[in-house]
Amino acid sequence: MYPEYFEARERALLGERFDSLFAAPEAPARGLTVNGLRCTPEWLVRRLDAPLTPSPFCPTGLVLGDSELRLGKHPYHHAGAFYLQEPSASAPAALLEVQPGHRVLDMCAAPGGKSSQLAAALEGQGVLVSNEYEPARAQALMSNLERMGPVNSVITSGDTARLAAALPGWFDRVLVDAPCSGEGMFRKEPQAVAQHSQALVARCAALGAEILENAAAVLAPGGLLVYSTCTFAPEEDEGQIGHFLALHPEFELLDCGVSFGAPGEENRCGDHPFPADKTRRIWPAQGGEGHFMAKLRKSPEAAVPTPRRVKPARPGKPCAEWLAFAAEYFPALKERNTQAAGERLFLTPSAWQGEGLKLNIARCGVALGRAQKGRFEPDHHLFMAYGPDCENREELTLDDPRTEAWLRGEEIKAVTAKNGWCAVLVDGLPLGGGKVSSGRVKNHYPKALRNLK
Repeated sequence: MYPEYFEARERALLGERFDSLFAAPEAPARGLTVNGLRCTPEWLVRRLDAPLTPSPFCPTGLVLGDSELRLGKHPYHHAGAFYLQEPSASAPAALLEVQPGHRVLDMCAAPGGKSSQLAAALEGQGVLVSNEYEPARAQALMSNLERMGPVNSVITSGDTARLAAALPGWFDRVLVDAPCSGEGMFRKEPQAVAQHSQALVARCAALGAEILENAAAVLAPGGLLVYSTCTFAPEEDEGQIGHFLALHPEFELLDCGVSFGAPGEENRCGDHPFPADKTRRIWPAQGGEGHFMAKLRKSPEAAVPTPRRVKPARPGKPCAEWLAFAAEYFPALKERNTQAAGERLFLTPSAWQGEGLKLNIARCGVALGRAQKGRFEPDHHLFMAYGPDCENREELTLDDPRTEAWLRGEEIKAVTAKNGWCAVLVDGLPLGGGKVSSGRVKNHYPKALRNLK
């Protein structure tokens, strides 16, 4: 099952422990992480007809037992109540100790599971910057964060060096879930086995080192940095952290402070030994597919980089169509400053200060919509972010047949909504928006998201 180079390396490092640590159930672990912006784990467990148990890896994580339920098509998934991911994948974000008001950076964010956890911890305050180098993966990241509903996120697409140059010392928390050789994906993805080699491990280790350097640059004095991978390779894990600490005396390695998994191992540190037992590993036998995590703090006395001069963003010109629309449907948003990007209008996070910097910003804040011929055409994103606050709502429930019809893209009967634009909700969770006329809600749920099969 395992590549020859990988198994030989791990058997040499683990000895007799190899067989026990890599022993795991035949089927890969399945799970989900509950979105705290939408609901609590207790709320979801009560309403979701699935075998769910608390995850040991994250307070908002749940482990999914044997089930034929297609959770990816469930109305609550469409509404952003949860994110489907292997249970141990939720562990790194929880280590970052994010608090409301923090400036947080997810440096390698796609497809968005960890970013959604960080956004939930912020509770709509501060700002989350989610960066993804690959443009196609950045699109998936945007779609997932739109579904999950944070209102204070900025999505960038580019090299992490550009972030380091643009925003030195600006972030309170930084997560580096580094691109890696993916040895923890062997059981789930045959491609990971086929492409694995010692050369791949070396390339990923070099890339991870570069990203860590940029993470160190953007982190503010006193800030926390969590580095994680889904691989077992020493060069990408303990060896990476040992090398980083040797270069950066201003950083202190903290104990991860968790009981799951097992401590990191000293025989994997390479040329720069350090207290590896403060890091954390998750082996396949421990309920996950494979993870490594390290938690570091930058000294409060570390030198403060000279920030780049940034011109304050000018408030956008008032859009009469938006103001009229907001007054009728979202009065709480009417007085908020908006920014135009092309034809679209956005509500940008008040804590964001990256205007005018040389960053490739894929999306900044919440897309409200666009003015068209004297009227305002709202964006799906607006209803996913602020749907429960809309003055006109069509209230559905999970057992209402109209809910499944809506997700198939069909018109539905209007029961609680009046004529005009409305938010469509299922048990209080947003499912986008529609337009009511003659007792029917015209469906504006994006075609790419519908349950067509």
